[in-house]
Amino acid sequence: MVVTVTVMSVDVTPELPEPGPRRPQLAAVPRLRARRLVVLGDSTAVGLGDPLPRRGGWRGVGPLVAAALGVAADGYLNPSFAGARMQCVLTEQVPAALAHRADVALLVAGMNDTLRPDFDAARVAADLTDVIRRLKDAGTTVVPVRFHDHSKVFRLPPSLKRALSARVAELNAAIDEVVAREGVACLDLARLPGAYDLASWSVDRLHPSELGHRMLASGFTGLLADAGFAVPEPVSLTCSGGLQPSTTGHVGWLVLKGIPWLWRRGREFLPYAAVIMWKSFRGR
Repeated sequence: MVVTVTVMSVDVTPELPEPGPRRPQLAAVPRLRARRLVVLGDSTAVGLGDPLPRRGGWRGVGPLVAAALGVAADGYLNPSFAGARMQCVLTEQVPAALAHRADVALLVAGMNDTLRPDFDAARVAADLTDVIRRLKDAGTTVVPVRFHDHSKVFRLPPSLKRALSARVAELNAAIDEVVAREGVACLDLARLPGAYDLASWSVDRLHPSELGHRMLASGFTGLLADAGFAVPEPVSLTCSGGLQPSTTGHVGWLVLKGIPWLWRRGREFLPYAAVIMWKSFRGR
C-alpha cells in the first residue's frame, strides 16, 4: 500500500507596521549677508575712547561691527562727527548713507541734544522718525540706541545729576515711542552687562573705553543676528589692538579737552539744572 503525502508550501510574510509620516527635512535658513555698513551719530559713533596705536585716530564700535559682519573696507562708511545732534544726522549724514547704499545702519545720537538749552524731545523724535524712514525706504536695516543714565558714571553735583537723568529719561521716552511705531530693533545701553562698570568707560566718563566699544559692537551684532544677518566673526570682549591711555594722557585730556568741554556745556545746561533744583526745593 502506497501512501502519497502532498506537502503544500505556504509563503508567510510578516505584517509590518504602517510607516509613519516622514519628518520633513528642515532646510538651513539662509542668513542675510551685510556687505555695506554705515555708522551714524556723534563722537561715540566716531570711536572716541578707543584710540589706535601708531596710526593715531580712533577705532571704536564701527570697525568692530564691520569685522564681525565680514564687511570689506570699501563697504564701510562712517560720516559721524563729534557734537552731532539728531538733526545733524538727518541733514548731513543720512544723504551719505543713502549714497553708500548701506545694508545696515547703526545710529548713536541724541545725548548732545540733551545737553543743549533748546532740547526738545518731540523735535528729536520727529528727526529720528525721518532718519529711520528714509533709510528703511532705501532697504537699509537701521539699529538705533536708547541711552543709559549717564549721571551714574559721569561725576556731577547732585543737582546736575538730577537734571541730566531727567533729560535722558525724556530722550529715551521719545526714542521708545519712535522705535515701537516704526518697528525697528533698538539697543538698550542700560541693559548691556557691565554698562555702569568704570572699566567700560574712558577717562572722560563720556565715551566708552575699548571694552565699552566692544560691548556696543557685541550688542549691535546680537540684534542684527536676530534680524537674520550672518555674523561670521562674533565680537570678542577681550581688549586687544587698542591703545591704553597713560596717566599723562589722562591729565592732558582733562586740561586740553575735558575742562573746556565742561565749561561750554555747563553754561548751556546750568539754566535747566537751576529749574530742576528750584522744583526740588519747592517739593521739599
